[in-house]
Amino acid sequence: MDDADRGPWDDVPRGLGVVLDEDRGALPYELIHGEALVACAAWGLGDAGVDLVDGGVSWAAVVESGRDVVLHDALCPMTPPDFIDACLQRARESDHPVVGTRPVTDTVKVVSDGVVGQTLDRDSLVAVASPLVIPAAVLASLPRRPASDLARAVADLEAAGHPVEALQAPPEGRRVSSPDDVRLLAALTQRPA
Repeated sequence: MDDADRGPWDDVPRGLGVVLDEDRGALPYELIHGEALVACAAWGLGDAGVDLVDGGVSWAAVVESGRDVVLHDALCPMTPPDFIDACLQRARESDHPVVGTRPVTDTVKVVSDGVVGQTLDRDSLVAVASPLVIPAAVLASLPRRPASDLARAVADLEAAGHPVEALQAPPEGRRVSSPDDVRLLAALTQRPA
């Protein structure tokens, strides 16, 4: 490859990817298109050009690598690799964490002292999906491994003074919460024969 063919990220080390499946019960092992959700999430990272980190690697070693980290929720198994890559590139451009989100479609009410109150404007809300990309410089400043719940990890990052940018994930990047959701996602992502 000559210099004219090189992209802006060709000299940047590949990101490291962690598939989050802990504290999710058995759902990450449900099948979609004949494969476990957790396997599909791992393949998505690989197809995005991210090196998957083995579960036996210590968090300290991940931080010491000096590489950007992509946390990918096993319950967002069909997140397109190009979206994962776009989040990684945006985090590199901004030097801020970036998270994939989806619009909120449910009605959300305020509850105070057990009393249901006003309806929130869902246009001002987002649902955290996947991935969460943490640039290496931000990662090095964290006192501990981010929470495996990405919404909690985003809140923790923002509380620590690291603004998190949200990018809207495509519909196939939605998070599943039940076997029924897996069937819906399978129908949404079915490839034509």
